[in-house]
Amino acid sequence: MRDRAQVSRDSKLDAVIPKVSHDVLAAKVGTTRSRISFFMNKFRKQGLIEYKGNLKVHSSLMNIITHD
Repeated sequence: MRDRAQVSRDSKLDAVIPKVSHDVLAAKVGTTRSRISFFMNKFRKQGLIEYKGNLKVHSSLMNIITHD
């Protein structure tokens, strides 16, 4: 498991996020596992994320998430 997101200037997908279960993520953000699954699938279908072993987040979604 990695400690930080990896940023690559060469690839379309820029960050690799440590593995976290949908249950743990739901508990952290105060929602249900089914809502996390719903949004993960929505983001995947929109091409904003990819997950096959590791979660890769497209830079456009990272910009939305990290913008204050």
